[in-house]
Amino acid sequence: MVSPKISKVLSGVAGEYFVAAELSRRGYIASITLRNTQNIDIIASNQSGTRSVAIQVKTNQGSHRQWLLTKKAETMEAENLFYVFVSLNGPEGTPSYYVVHSSTVAEHCRKTHKAWLSGSKRDGTARKDSSMRVFRDTDARYLGAWDNLGIG
Repeated sequence: MVSPKISKVLSGVAGEYFVAAELSRRGYIASITLRNTQNIDIIASNQSGTRSVAIQVKTNQGSHRQWLLTKKAETMEAENLFYVFVSLNGPEGTPSYYVVHSSTVAEHCRKTHKAWLSGSKRDGTARKDSSMRVFRDTDARYLGAWDNLGIG
């Protein structure tokens, strides 16, 4: 029997709680922000509070290593801002985490979107710009890369 997909809102919330739990399991302090906190889903710090980072969580329900973002991902860059991309791996699976600095995500989105725009549709006509962007980690370079946060 195939399990039904859950809503995007529920999968997003699940991703945030999984990330906060994983950070806590690793000995960090993790606090999920209120829903009206723009661009930050979790604030994490070391136990002494001397280093902290802001985290944006993006979640997909499957096991693929790609996540949808908006155009603002191209410009959302800060020294202490990171993305944790979560693949829930289905309702019975164990989540996978991909930890990436915001500048890496921004550069990836700019580069891949520009390349996508330069292509054409299947019928040969030019593609129209879109507000959607995609981050892919096809070679799993950022899988489990919690050290990228630099708060250890």
